[in-house]
Amino acid sequence: LAKQMEREKTNPVLGFRTAGSHAEKATGDFLYEEMRSIGLTDVQKEEFWLDSWTFERAVLRFKDRSGKEYTCQLGAYQTNFETDGFETYDLVYVGRGTASDYEGLNVRGKLVLADINQRDEWWINYPVYQAYLKGAVGLIAVQTQGYAEIDPRALNAQDIAGPEYAPAFSLSRQDASYLKELLCPEDPAVSHPSSVAVELNASSWVERNRPAYNITGYLPGTAASEGDDRMILLSAHYDSYFDGFQDDNTAISMMLSMGKTLLEIGYQPENTLMFCCMASEEWGVADSQFDWSTGAYEQVFTVHPEWRGSVIADLNFELPALAHGTRARIRSTFEYVSFLEEFLEELPSLTGAYPEETRITAPIETWSDDFSIAIAGIPSMVNDFTGGSFMETNYHSQFDNDGFYDEDVYRMHHELFGLLLMAIDRTVVVPLDFSRVFRKARERLDSEWCEKTGADGQRLLRVLEQATATAQQLYAKVEKTNRNARHADASAAGVENASGLRTAETDDAGAVNGDFITCVQGTDTVAEVPAADTRKLERSLLQVFQQEQDAYVRIDWYGNVLFPHGILQDRLQLLEGAVRNLKEGRLSAALRKLYEIDSNRYAFLFEEEVYRHFTSYALDQSADRLKWGTGRIIGFENFFPVVTGLLEKEKTDCSDFTEEIAQLEAAYERQSDLYRKEIDTLCVQTERMERLLREAGVEFYGQ
Repeated sequence: LAKQMEREKTNPVLGFRTAGSHAEKATGDFLYEEMRSIGLTDVQKEEFWLDSWTFERAVLRFKDRSGKEYTCQLGAYQTNFETDGFETYDLVYVGRGTASDYEGLNVRGKLVLADINQRDEWWINYPVYQAYLKGAVGLIAVQTQGYAEIDPRALNAQDIAGPEYAPAFSLSRQDASYLKELLCPEDPAVSHPSSVAVELNASSWVERNRPAYNITGYLPGTAASEGDDRMILLSAHYDSYFDGFQDDNTAISMMLSMGKTLLEIGYQPENTLMFCCMASEEWGVADSQFDWSTGAYEQVFTVHPEWRGSVIADLNFELPALAHGTRARIRSTFEYVSFLEEFLEELPSLTGAYPEETRITAPIETWSDDFSIAIAGIPSMVNDFTGGSFMETNYHSQFDNDGFYDEDVYRMHHELFGLLLMAIDRTVVVPLDFSRVFRKARERLDSEWCEKTGADGQRLLRVLEQATATAQQLYAKVEKTNRNARHADASAAGVENASGLRTAETDDAGAVNGDFITCVQGTDTVAEVPAADTRKLERSLLQVFQQEQDAYVRIDWYGNVLFPHGILQDRLQLLEGAVRNLKEGRLSAALRKLYEIDSNRYAFLFEEEVYRHFTSYALDQSADRLKWGTGRIIGFENFFPVVTGLLEKEKTDCSDFTEEIAQLEAAYERQSDLYRKEIDTLCVQTERMERLLREAGVEFYGQ
């Protein structure tokens, strides 16, 4: 199945199944038929709207000094560029493509060639927009490091995170070396021109507001016949750069293989299992910092917002057919970690694919669909794929192919997540342990900054400690309820549990008895509670999960998932240090700190209009453009005037930083005020969550 998904492509040479393109839609149609053929029910193509991208071709031709002709395939980004066959352009080399690299160059109406390391330095949108402002017709990027390191012939593709009217392509290091030899030969005796004539034949276009389709199918649970809407979601994405064998063909085939196997062995789930092939994970909205994971975001926020409160878990899959590091990891929201660790303790032996044991890591990251699903209120997890070298070597290149396929790893992931799916299906109450996130929030709180700013940190500490205790007590009861439900089911069916031990054990947390669950009542008495009441408890837990996502989940400028008070504390520390450095006359130290605040590193490198565009578009657009990033960046400070002023003073050896110190001190006061307000808000939000957990526990367990 993973190989069959490669048949449809927009570029006949390189592949590409891109957002809203005919290749993505045809692959969705193929998966629709596949899901029906394996026996999933109510298979649907669920429409949503996005910005589409089609990349048909990009071929560059040029001649070296001896007249030898080179023909190079280019990769592309989500921008507009159309030629009528091969058209001739002058091409100019602009180094790293920063503002200073254009000094003395006229690139108007020309192509520019720039080196980039997106992983370690800056994203592609900044040099591309800088080239656009300088009048270039397009930028051709060469990944020098960071991505596509597997081979000098490797091309690279990433989300553009910029406007479609600023064109960009990618070129391999090998092909770039031939052009650089013409433009800047190593031999100083050889003269070099300021530009070289090249021919480009390209077709790449973006269309805003076009339809795309997520494909869903179901394996109905026994509870569904009784009107229970409790569900478990499995997800993977079917769009791709190049052929996308690992990212994400093998994830789609793994997800559907799990469904096919469950059907073939006659497994009858208690809860309805949903299988969702997501479109448009790689990209789906023009000129947005949050332009990936579009299909997943639309599925849970627009197409099925009612899944919130009904879906107890999402198992998302990414790049599952090769090893990422020395051990498999399940990356999860904090709330599922306790359950997952207990699950690993009971696992039978799996296919030996890693030298070290599987571990759990948290929280989830923004780099895959599970983040969009989680912030919608659905607890999520994914096979962790960011460790190891694949991201720097093969990822998003034409070398993401079946030459890098590890069957043992793939088989192990099938076993691990197939057993995990069945373990979650056996729960009668969603196994969310909120104490971990409360504890992490408490650990991140810096009492020193509370004291410096006048924030009521002591109150927040007390609230978090109480919430941690309440959450621990409730999870202990939920865990016992689930454990005894498993044991009772196993005993009644005469089958073995996940650890291979046959048991009929019960304890004071209760056991399933027909339509009733025997639960803790007080400290040493028990009472029978209708099984339907577990859904009421569960909905309260999922409500708290949603509140936690809203209260605690923020991101920095680079998509890292952080606590809001942690972001503000780090910013305050950098500001305080920069002010102190300037008062001490240590300009370089102050600049290093300003470089780390928000997106202000780009003030060092690009023109103000570049900086302004990519600041405004991440903060000031509507939710339909910001998607999962809406409201997640807090307290941004624009230090472009401060940075450029200090850089100018560095050139002239000016040591009067009075104006800049005043601007930074004013920012420090704004951030201190925001920090105080955020601490107060967290107190109120956490108190509300603790109260809801306590009341839910009392109502269900009687204490």
